[in-house]
Amino acid sequence: MSADQIKTADPLLQSFELGHVQLKNRIFSSSHAPGYNTDGTPNERYVAYHEEKARGGIGLTMIGGSSNVSPDSASLWGQLYFGSDAIIDPLSAMVERIHRHGSAVMCQITHMGRRNVSNDGDWLPTIAPSPIREPMHRGWPKQMEKSDIWRVVADFAAAAVRARAAGLDGIELCATSHLIDQFWTPLSNRRADEYGGSVENRLRFTFEVFESIRAAIGSDILVGIRMIADEDQIGGLSVDESTDIAQRLASSGLLDFMNIAGSSLATEEGLSKAIPPSGTPLMPFVPLASSIKQVVDIPVLHAARITDVSSARHAISEGLIDLAGMTRAHIADPHIVAKLERGEEDRIRVCAGASLCINRLHQGLDSFCIQNPATGRETYIPQLVSRSSEPAKKAVVVGAGPGGLEAARVLAERGHEVVLFEAQGRVGGQVVLAARASERQSELLGIVGWLEQELAHAGVDLRLNSPVDTVDVAAENPDVVVVATGGFPDTSFLSAGEDLVHTTWDVLGGHTSVSGKILIYDDHGGENAPSVAEFLSGRGVRDIELVTPDRLVAQDLAATTGPRYLEMLYERGVVMTPDHHLVRVERDGARFAATLRNVHTRKECSRTFDAVVVEHGVAPNDELYRDLREASSNIGVVDIDALTNGKPQSVSGDGYALYRVGDAVASRGIAAAIYDARRLCQMI
Repeated sequence: MSADQIKTADPLLQSFELGHVQLKNRIFSSSHAPGYNTDGTPNERYVAYHEEKARGGIGLTMIGGSSNVSPDSASLWGQLYFGSDAIIDPLSAMVERIHRHGSAVMCQITHMGRRNVSNDGDWLPTIAPSPIREPMHRGWPKQMEKSDIWRVVADFAAAAVRARAAGLDGIELCATSHLIDQFWTPLSNRRADEYGGSVENRLRFTFEVFESIRAAIGSDILVGIRMIADEDQIGGLSVDESTDIAQRLASSGLLDFMNIAGSSLATEEGLSKAIPPSGTPLMPFVPLASSIKQVVDIPVLHAARITDVSSARHAISEGLIDLAGMTRAHIADPHIVAKLERGEEDRIRVCAGASLCINRLHQGLDSFCIQNPATGRETYIPQLVSRSSEPAKKAVVVGAGPGGLEAARVLAERGHEVVLFEAQGRVGGQVVLAARASERQSELLGIVGWLEQELAHAGVDLRLNSPVDTVDVAAENPDVVVVATGGFPDTSFLSAGEDLVHTTWDVLGGHTSVSGKILIYDDHGGENAPSVAEFLSGRGVRDIELVTPDRLVAQDLAATTGPRYLEMLYERGVVMTPDHHLVRVERDGARFAATLRNVHTRKECSRTFDAVVVEHGVAPNDELYRDLREASSNIGVVDIDALTNGKPQSVSGDGYALYRVGDAVASRGIAAAIYDARRLCQMI
């Protein structure tokens, strides 16, 4: 099928008129803040991140998630700041770069109201319709005076003028638990004046904002709103009330589009529903967005867990929504549209829903993808691997977990001859074990599935059921050897009883069967231990205690993943015990006595269980690496400065260059293993 035939046949590739802006297709990326900016203006890293999506063919990229318009709406995640003219020139340059690729670009502007903090930025009090504490950010806002209302209305208008000056195609106001819809909901608006009470009064501030914007910029650029259509909170706005608000806004003539979202973002529990992680249904809020589309006469956009093009295509072809937002999908693969246009839909790297991207933001870190190490690093890791200008080398990679698969893929894309040895009968390593735990974990298989498929495209010689030693490696006469042999569960932290405990690997791998009263000890903090609790409870184990030395269970899980795991643990009756180290395990007849030490008081207690399962990361499986070092030209040493500065490793002398990646170096996880492999091998 020709490119023109593909475009004609695929509803996702059809053009669409959004107001006066012609979009070249029906796919967009919704506004979000990945935490890349530092001074309120778009830096090169941020521009490159968004430009890559435009280069990849997206019709519309919406930038500037939660871009603030006023000084008492502080930046929490490196947002853009529209309260100053300093935004205009750098934003104008960014817009120009995105427009070069034929993509439209809009920006979200907002005042976050109480959904913010008062001990950052200018240390101004947060503001809200009423002085009601917001659960997520844990602060008490100042009740807005009339002067605050007038000031913020003017700030929105001034921000819109700056957006127009920068050449944006449109702006989107944010009503997802931000100041605008804080006026709408009884959960944060208990005013008795003309801004509270009736729905007309609660919408007064919103209309004043839109009217001020239109007065300032007319119809020069598009103006829309991203709004919650079901607050899903006790005492909050219902679907019917939100639908009424949507109709009132749409019929005002002030808006060009609506971007429909679902669930309040004012609580962690609400956020976990609004940005659904893996293991949850695809497109959960499309029916909600479709119900709004049926009662308004302006275009309806929607983005929430539309991870694959089949889902997006269904939503568009059935007329459920007008534009399909594939935001996290473009974090995983910013070239979705380009691949569709080339007839390479099967080569799209599909989002696994792991939520590392947003989880990091809520830990105060910048956003990265668990499977695509180039996203957010486009300035030094290109999305597309380039072919080496040097003569082709013979490369041996040992271990087909995520790191080994990525190493083999990149080396082959570079033009080298690659042999990949894997001791097991399938690729994936620890990911295969993790995926057995639950439906939410099973989507991780998509990461290694895509990599395996790409190996076939690149011509990698994959040899399964092939454990190797130094003789086997030497027989290939390699120029480069990458050891990606992963690790083994680490139980060495116990002062006694290593031989009496089971590991999470034992349980998920089916090497042991446990029943009765079970202790799961989690000294990891991620999904590993909670997922085993889910695995066991789903198989009839009813008496589980999850113990951690951290002050919170699953402490490293924030935002969308943590609340979902906690919900599961509570529903299944798992006892959660923080602040305790597992010190030792001893036999107690047919059972086992576990000694726990309180982190704070250092007092010890002993409890008896039928089995003890531990998760303490892995110790590197580095025996082969150590055996190979002597014959290597670099003694297995990685030049850290070269690695971190995007330069080739300097290798001289006889023998192969030897490297190791992932858990064969240290216990770190999928994202680190893939990143290790990519930045090393892209320079070989």
